[in-house]
Amino acid sequence: MDVMTAVLTRRSEHHLSEPAPSNEEFAHLLQAAATAPDHGMLRPWRWILVRDTGRHALGACFADNADHERRDQTAAKALRAPLLATLVFAPRLDHKIPEWEQLAATRAMAHSLMLLLHSRGFGSIWRAGAFTSSPRVRQMFGLQESERLLGWVYIGTPERTKALRRRTPDDITGRLSAFVPGR
Repeated sequence: MDVMTAVLTRRSEHHLSEPAPSNEEFAHLLQAAATAPDHGMLRPWRWILVRDTGRHALGACFADNADHERRDQTAAKALRAPLLATLVFAPRLDHKIPEWEQLAATRAMAHSLMLLLHSRGFGSIWRAGAFTSSPRVRQMFGLQESERLLGWVYIGTPERTKALRRRTPDDITGRLSAFVPGR
């Protein structure tokens, strides 16, 4: 799949099943995604892959943060895909590169990874929400004080019944201008 096709056909996939990429295939795709723009080559991020029993443990952790009547429904959120790739933002606070730029580099890498997954036939959706700041979830993943949980990229094989449609790009002419000195 060429890059333009990947960009215009990638969608957030809500229904994902096996197979998901293996740890080795994920690492291979991540190596390529890590070439995204990253001023200072800081790699201010890390991934934690959650599969199998790990998804059940994460679901139980989610449920601990829910109202009693919603525990089962909340726990099931971690079972929506065979692989939950946990993205941790780990900024280098001692570096001259500002934190916002490090966050931008992290997001660029994650988007590249999602396009690469799509090009291999995998589906994904980025999910965040209140659990990203849960002290219990932070503890479960061993996050440092300076780290932020940006969410989970749920990954698997899309369960779609329709063929992928190319998006029609929006008219962006009102968002583009050319600088001309002296005007």
